[in-house]
Amino acid sequence: MKKDTQKNLLTVLVEDYFHVGAFENLIHQRNWQNFEPRVEQNTIKALDLLDRYDAKATFFVLGWIAELNPGLMREIVARGHEVGSRGFYHRSPKNLTPEEFREDLRRTNDAIEKASGQRVVGYRAAEKLTFEQSEWILEILADEGFAYDASFLPTKNSEKSKRVAHQVHRDGKAIWEFPYATADLGVGLLPISGGNYYRQMPYTLMRHAVKKWHERSEDPFVFYFHTWELDPEQPRISAASKLNRIRHYRKLDKMEWILHENLALYRCTSVADHLGMADDLVSEKVQEIVVDTPKKVKAKAADLTPVSIVVPCYNETESLPYLAKTLRSVESQLNDIGYSSKIIFVDDCSTDNTIGTIEELFGGRDDVRIVRHEVNKGVAGGIITGIRAADTEIVCSIDCDCTFDPHELVNMIPMLTDGVDLVQASPYHKDGGVQNVPGWRLMLSKGASVLFRLILRTKIASYTACFRVFRRSAMVDIEPQESGFHGVPEMLGLLDLKGGKIVEYPTVLAVRLFGVQDENDQDHRRNSPFALTSGKNETVWEF
Repeated sequence: MKKDTQKNLLTVLVEDYFHVGAFENLIHQRNWQNFEPRVEQNTIKALDLLDRYDAKATFFVLGWIAELNPGLMREIVARGHEVGSRGFYHRSPKNLTPEEFREDLRRTNDAIEKASGQRVVGYRAAEKLTFEQSEWILEILADEGFAYDASFLPTKNSEKSKRVAHQVHRDGKAIWEFPYATADLGVGLLPISGGNYYRQMPYTLMRHAVKKWHERSEDPFVFYFHTWELDPEQPRISAASKLNRIRHYRKLDKMEWILHENLALYRCTSVADHLGMADDLVSEKVQEIVVDTPKKVKAKAADLTPVSIVVPCYNETESLPYLAKTLRSVESQLNDIGYSSKIIFVDDCSTDNTIGTIEELFGGRDDVRIVRHEVNKGVAGGIITGIRAADTEIVCSIDCDCTFDPHELVNMIPMLTDGVDLVQASPYHKDGGVQNVPGWRLMLSKGASVLFRLILRTKIASYTACFRVFRRSAMVDIEPQESGFHGVPEMLGLLDLKGGKIVEYPTVLAVRLFGVQDENDQDHRRNSPFALTSGKNETVWEF
C-alpha cells in the first residue's frame, strides 16, 4: 500500500507504568525507585517498530528517566529521532507556579541534553491542557527558547484556528503550538490523536476520522502513544479505582496493531523535522565525565548491630518485586546508621508462586531465610514464627505489600532503647496519616484503638498495625490465642499486661498497590482453627 504523502507528526511519550496520571494519588514520586522499571524495554520495542517502517518521531521524555538512563536517550537519537521535554517528574504545569514551571523546564532540558547530546526545542505537558486555563505557559516556553509546544487539547469553545497547528506570538517571540487532533461532531470535539482514545473507542470510528482529516485538511495530523501501551504484561496496580484500571489497562494489546496499520498507511516524522530543524539539534552540552570519588568505607559487619526483618507472606507474588527493591534501599540505609540486617520470610501456606518468587529475587543470599507454615496460621502467627526463628535481639515485622514504608525502620529501630520492648507504627498519631484507605477500614481500626486505650495500660493512638520493632527476649514467650489479624493487637496487649514498655512512631498507612486486596485472605487467616505451636507445622529453607 502506498503511503499517504501527507505527514503525520508522530509523538511518543516515554514514561513507565507507575508514572501515569491515573495513579498519581496512589504512587508518589519518592517511591518510583522501588518499582520494577520497564520503560527501557518498551522504548526499544517502540524504536524497533518505527525502524520497520522507516518512520521518525519526537520522543517526549521525563527528565527523571533521562537522568537515570542516559543510554536510552542516546539510543533514541542514534536511531534518528528527536527528543523533547515532558517535564522532570510528570507534573502538570497547572500544579506549578510560573517560576516552578520555568525551573522544571531548565532542569529537564539539562538532563535530556546531557544524556542525549541533542538540543531540546519541544515540550509536551504531563497532562492535556486547555487554552482557556493554561495558555500562560506558551509565554514562558517562548522565553526559554522552545520552538514549539504540543500540550493543548482544544474544546468546543476554542477558536477554530487553535484546533490545528498555529504560531503564537508573545513579547516579540514566536512559538508553534501543535494541539491534539480532534474531530468536530457539532456538539463537541472528539479527540482522535491516539493513545487511550484509540484503545477505548471503536477503531473503525478513529480510522474514519483520521482519513477525513487528511482528506479535508493540509494541516499536519499529530498522533501519539505511550511506551507503556506496548506492554500488556506490565504489573497491575490493583489499588487503583475501577475507572482508572479500565482507563489504563483496557485493550493494551490493541495499540501495537493500530501502530502497524498507521505506520504502514501514513508517512510519519518528528515535529522538529516538520519545522525544518531536525539537522540543527546538536547540543553543546554533553554527558559529564564521571570522576570516581573515594567511596565511603562501610563499617565491618562485626561493628554493626544485627537486626532481623520478618516478612509474613500470603500469595504475594505480585508484591515481592517491589518489596525486593525497597529492601535493598532499606538495608543500605540501615548499614549507614550502624545496623546489619537479616530477612526472614514466613510463607503462610501460599497457593501462588510466592516461594518461587522469593527464591528468584533473594536466592544465593546467606542472610535470607524462608520459613513455611504447612497450615495457614494468619498474620500474627507469621510474625510470632518469625520472632522465634530470629537469632537477633532486635526483630522488625513489616507488611510484604509495603503499605507502611519499610524505610521508616531507619527511624524506628533506634527508638528501641534500653527499657523499650516494642516500637509501634502509628498512622492515627497526630503526626501520622493515611492515604487512600477505605473509610470502613479506618472506622474499624480507630474504634478498636479506642477500646484498647480503655483497657490497656499503654495509651497510644494505634494498636493494630503489623509494622513494628520488637525486643525478641520480651516477645518470644508471648502466646496469643488468635493467630490471624486479631492476634496483632493481642500480641501488644499481652506484652502490655506483663509490664512491657511500648512506644509509638507516627507514620503513614497507604493502600495496597499490587495483587488482590486482602480482606478475604485476612478473614481466612483470622478464622484458622490451627493454634500456633513452636517448631511444628513449619518447613525451613536457608539460602
